[in-house]
Amino acid sequence: MTALPNIPVTMVGSWPRSRELLRAQKAVRHGRLDPAELDRMADAAVLEVLRLQEEAGVDIVTDGEQRRDGFFSFIADKLEGVKLMTLAEMLDIVEDKAGFELILQTLDVPAFSISNATCVGRIRRRRPLAADEVRFLKRHTERPVKVPLPGPYLVTRAMWVKEVSREAYASKEELGEDVVRVMREELGDLVAAGADFIQFDEPVLTELVFTQGQVRTFMCAALAARKDPAEELELAVHLMRRVLEGFEGVRIGLHICRGNWSQDESTLLRGNYQPLAPYLERMPVRQLVLEYAT
Repeated sequence: MTALPNIPVTMVGSWPRSRELLRAQKAVRHGRLDPAELDRMADAAVLEVLRLQEEAGVDIVTDGEQRRDGFFSFIADKLEGVKLMTLAEMLDIVEDKAGFELILQTLDVPAFSISNATCVGRIRRRRPLAADEVRFLKRHTERPVKVPLPGPYLVTRAMWVKEVSREAYASKEELGEDVVRVMREELGDLVAAGADFIQFDEPVLTELVFTQGQVRTFMCAALAARKDPAEELELAVHLMRRVLEGFEGVRIGLHICRGNWSQDESTLLRGNYQPLAPYLERMPVRQLVLEYAT
């Protein structure tokens, strides 16, 4: 990895996608556009994001997640046993309809417009999650490359919708074992592809300690959390440690969010990171990427 300044500049990961690219992604999902054309447009979008970063002097560059329809939901295209389901479709199948409707009421977007990658069968990689993104970026820049991935706790919790997932897995924890396997396979590919900085996104960790009985309003992972946040945090630590065991020589980061979909500030998260500190200290990551605003 290229020597970095004492205070390197980078992005969390994502960059706004153009309206043209958003329309093309939707058209491919509905079978109205050749995926090869979307690939061409995404290549151009990545190169433009890269140019802007290099011109601004960013030290560690990303591809802006231009190829992804969302920071988490994109894995539905990469994994077998995973299906995109709108929140409206999920409402039709969940047992606790009243509780789920309460969550939906806090969102500022229609339930049919948000999709969740949901486990409907045994999971395995159909193709790499992000290694191809890294290889493309490495061909076009001399700067260190960072790649964000949804973290193992988020993936496990968000994909577990017991009404459909329990046909393949007896519990969320059993699903987590296969998530660990998938993530370790991906880490190996990312290291081989030359990734300099691998960041796991675990946005909902703050939600576990800051909601204080309020309705959870993250657009994903709303159904599978236990009432005891300590149990969920222990699961998050366990999964991260399992994924990272034996991986050295690459910078590993952990990203945590503070916001959600609602524009009603009374629902936004408040509090410092101290309640999470004992758990973060047990995760073998080199860098924390923390948000301090919603």
